[in-house]
Amino acid sequence: MIHTFITSFRLRNTYKVNTFIYALKSVPGLRKLLPDKLYQNRGLKIIGNIISILLEIVNIFLGKFLYIFLMIFSMMSIYKTNPSATFLHILIFLTIIGALMNTYMFNPTKDKYYAMFIMRMDAKKYALSDYFYAILKVIIGFLPFTLLFGLLTGVNIWHCLLIPLFVASAKISIAAYNLYLYNEKGIVINENNPVKHVWLLILIFLALAYGLPALNVIVPPIVSPIIMILTILISIVAIKYIFKFNKYREMYKKVLTGVTVNVTTSANQIAKDTVLKQISIDKKLTSNKKGFAYFNDLFIKRHSKLLLKSAKKVAMISAIVIGIVILIITMNQELKQEINNIIMTYLPYFVFIMYLINRGESITRAMFMNSDHSMLTYAFYRKPTSILNLFKERLKSIILINLLPASIIGIGLSLILYASGGTDNNLNYLIIFISIIAMSIFFSVHHLVIYYLLQPYNINSETKNTTYTIVNILTYVVCYYMIDLRLPTFYFGLATIVFACFYSVISLLLIYRLAPKTFKIRV
Repeated sequence: MIHTFITSFRLRNTYKVNTFIYALKSVPGLRKLLPDKLYQNRGLKIIGNIISILLEIVNIFLGKFLYIFLMIFSMMSIYKTNPSATFLHILIFLTIIGALMNTYMFNPTKDKYYAMFIMRMDAKKYALSDYFYAILKVIIGFLPFTLLFGLLTGVNIWHCLLIPLFVASAKISIAAYNLYLYNEKGIVINENNPVKHVWLLILIFLALAYGLPALNVIVPPIVSPIIMILTILISIVAIKYIFKFNKYREMYKKVLTGVTVNVTTSANQIAKDTVLKQISIDKKLTSNKKGFAYFNDLFIKRHSKLLLKSAKKVAMISAIVIGIVILIITMNQELKQEINNIIMTYLPYFVFIMYLINRGESITRAMFMNSDHSMLTYAFYRKPTSILNLFKERLKSIILINLLPASIIGIGLSLILYASGGTDNNLNYLIIFISIIAMSIFFSVHHLVIYYLLQPYNINSETKNTTYTIVNILTYVVCYYMIDLRLPTFYFGLATIVFACFYSVISLLLIYRLAPKTFKIRV
C-alpha cells in the first residue's frame, strides 16, 4: 500500500506541476515566449514540485485555521453561555455537517479517475492509501488550531487533543456507512451532489449549532467529550469495514462516471450529463420574443430547473436564518443593541456573502456547455451588435435569478434592523435593501463580463484561461477583505449603489468593443 501511495502522490504531483506550467504559458504575453518544450524542462519541474508541496502544506493548515477561527472562535463573543462549552457545542454539530458533506472518499476527482481507470492501479490499494492520507491531513491540520483556540476559550487540553481525532472519526464513520449503503443497497454517494435529505439534515444541524446557544441551551460540558470518545470508538469498527470492503473499482466507476456512463467519460462529461438531465425537452415551451431575446428566453425556460434550483434554495435558507435571528432578538433582549450595531456597521460583510451566493459563474458555465460551445462556431454569433444584444438579454435573466435570494436578504436585514431597535434615519432601511440588490446586480454583471471578455472554456468545458482564474481569485480576495471593514451603513450602501450602476454602464461599452475578439472557444 505504501508503494501505491507513493505512486499516487507522484501522479497527483505531476498533474499539478503540468497544470502550473500550462497556467504559466497561458499568461498574456508569455504564450509566444515560452515553447512547448517547457514541459520537459527539469529545472522548472523542480520549481513546480516545490510550489506543489508548499501548496499542499498550505492546504493542510490554512483551511482548518479559517474554519475554526471564523465558524467557531469568532462566534464566542455573540453568546452569553460558557465559552468552552459553547466552543465544543458548535464544533460537534459543525463536525457532523462536515462529515455529511465531505468524507473525502466519495469526492469525484481527476486523480482518482487517472489512477484507477487510465493507469489501471489497484483500486482498493489506491482508495485506501488516498483516503487515509486525506484523514491524516485532517488530524495534522486541526491539531494546532484546536489547541490554540480551544485553550483560548478555556477548553480542557485533553479535550482539545480529542477534537482532531473526533473530526477524522466522524468522516470515517460516515464513509463506512456510505460504503455499506452501496454494498447492501447499491446506493451511490456523490459528495458533489448531495441528496435532498442531506441538505435538510445540514440545515437542522446548522440551526442546532448556532441557534441553541442563542437560547442559552448548549450540549452539557460533560457530554461533549463522551460524544467525541463514542465517535472515535465507532470509527474503529468503521475502519475495519473500510478495509474489508472489496468493491472499490466497481463503486468508483459509478462515482466518477455515473451509473450508466461509460468509464472513459471524463469528469466534464459527467457534469454535462448531470446538466442535461435537468434540461426540459417539452416542445410546448415557446416564446413571443424575437431575435436574441427569443433565443435567450427559450434557453432560460428550458434550463429553469437548473438555473433556479440553487437560487430558491439560498432564498429559503436565508428566510429561515432571518426568521431565527428575529426570534432570538424577541426572546433575548440583551442582544438587541448588539445586533442593531452590527446591522448599522457590518454592511461591508455582506459583500462577501453576496459574492458567495451569487450564481453568475455557474450560470455562465451552463450557457457555454449548452449553447455557446456550439454557437461560437458561427461568425454572426461574434459580431459586436449580436454579442451586445445577447449580453443584455442574458444579463437581465441572471439579475432576475439572483434577485430572488438578494431581495429576501435585503428585506430581512431591514426587518432585523427594525426588530432590534430601528434607526434615527429611516432612509437606512431603504439603503440597506437597495445596496443588497446593487451587490447582487454587480456580481451578476461581473461574472457575465469576465465570461465574455476572458471566455475560459475549451470545447470540453475545461477552464483553459489563467487570466480568468486570476481575476476570480482577486475578486474573492477583495470581497473577503470587506469582512474586516466597519463603515456606516448609509454611506457604504450609497457608495455600493453608485459603483454598481457605474460598473454596469462601463460593462456594456467593454463588451461591445472587446468581446468580438475575446469571446471564442479556447484551445
